[in-house]
Amino acid sequence: MQKVTLGKTQITVNKNGFGALPIQRISLQEAAALVRKAYEAGMDYFDTARVYTDSEEKLGAALSDVRSHVYLATKTMAQTAEGFWKDLETSLKLLRTDYIDIYQFHNPAFCPKPGDESGLYDAALKAKKQGKIRHIGITNHRIAVAQEAIDSGLYDTLQFPFCYLATEKDTALVEACKKADMGFVAMKALSGGLITNSKAAYAFLAQYDNVLPIWGVQRTEELEEFISYIEHPPKMTEELQALIDRDRTELSGEFCRGCGYCMPCPVGIEINNCARMSLLLRRSPSQLQLTDEAQAKMKKIEDCLHCGKCKGKCPYGLDTPSLLEKNYEDYKRILAGEVQV
Repeated sequence: MQKVTLGKTQITVNKNGFGALPIQRISLQEAAALVRKAYEAGMDYFDTARVYTDSEEKLGAALSDVRSHVYLATKTMAQTAEGFWKDLETSLKLLRTDYIDIYQFHNPAFCPKPGDESGLYDAALKAKKQGKIRHIGITNHRIAVAQEAIDSGLYDTLQFPFCYLATEKDTALVEACKKADMGFVAMKALSGGLITNSKAAYAFLAQYDNVLPIWGVQRTEELEEFISYIEHPPKMTEELQALIDRDRTELSGEFCRGCGYCMPCPVGIEINNCARMSLLLRRSPSQLQLTDEAQAKMKKIEDCLHCGKCKGKCPYGLDTPSLLEKNYEDYKRILAGEVQV
């Protein structure tokens, strides 16, 4: 069984974190059963967020009676101290706990610090003194903000996208966290569904002893894959490395990671899926991507105002309107039978 310690927090957990964003899409009963199955199999780190609708409530229902045996991490997107306290109290109530192990600022456009105008970090320090949170963390998709958080020495953990499609700059953040004795939690370990071989994904991340991957889980069969890795963790082989190299070649350049921070769109375009539809159809083909409902979502691209709001909010600096147009044209060719997937 592989374990990882999150830097100076001294939190040591199974190198298989449970990402609870996807359980928003299933019922309370289904979610509780899934989470409980994960816990009983050995998973002990559960990540959620205030903005993941009812995800916190579902974790609370599944884990309240074993609270002392698990680590709970959640997040706030609050912009003010008042919003911070409102989110924290709501999270505590829904998670059915009186403390949160790692409380994180959720993808802020800046690095909260003591004494700044937002008052966020000062609120977190007060909450820590009160025993309502045990460690202060930050999540981000912006390398500059992540690096500032590491350099500041103010944070116990960083949650950042990291997978085998990572750039050298991303890898440098992992190394910087290790040097700073700061925990590193890897989100998007499957790159939002573009990585379809979980063994390769796990084997890559297993090479970093300070990285805790969190896997977004919604279905029992998905969970069982990761559960199997607890006792039999995949190791890097020539075959898996060759697959990784092929994927890096195919997915080099600009592509949408599906993070959703470009949303909402003024005209209702589902940008985080529509801007990467071509890749989804080729890498994880499903008839659900070609239904009447999916076609209607893609057709919404025709309503694009070219206002530039999505482009301005993209943490990866992508030209999202251009990506939408390219994906729509490709989608229409697929529907017409001109392109096979």
